[in-house]
Amino acid sequence: MGKLDVGDTAPAFTLPDQDGHDVSLAHFAGRQVVVYFYPKDDTPGCTKEACQFNENLTAFTRAKVPVLGISADPAAKHRSFREKYGLRFPLLTDADHAVGEAYGAWGEKTMYGKKTVGVIRSTFLVGADGAVVRAWYHVKADGHAAKVLAEIGG
Repeated sequence: MGKLDVGDTAPAFTLPDQDGHDVSLAHFAGRQVVVYFYPKDDTPGCTKEACQFNENLTAFTRAKVPVLGISADPAAKHRSFREKYGLRFPLLTDADHAVGEAYGAWGEKTMYGKKTVGVIRSTFLVGADGAVVRAWYHVKADGHAAKVLAEIGG
């Protein structure tokens, strides 16, 4: 699937979180939510990005905008990643990449000069009506959480 544009309906999903509980996009109907895709728990860029979302979580909460992180890592890996860095938002498992593909966050990318297939670091601000308010593709991990927060006015 191609990239999502502003105004597109955000693809529905139900994925398990770090504790094995199902989390659905539908749970957030009527309010905005940040959905971000990242390649792998406990790697330098992904850790920086997760920690910066976590550092800004109070401001996201004040703005009433929850944050969801999604990668292919299993629940046990998500749990240890959250514990190691004190992350306070859910990490969801997209084991077969189906949700990432639906969001255009899985596909060909260039890493260290080589073409590869994997997670394209991407973030989506989904509106209260379920439509994409903003889509960021190929984001830089460092400083991205602050940009998302600025977009929502937090």
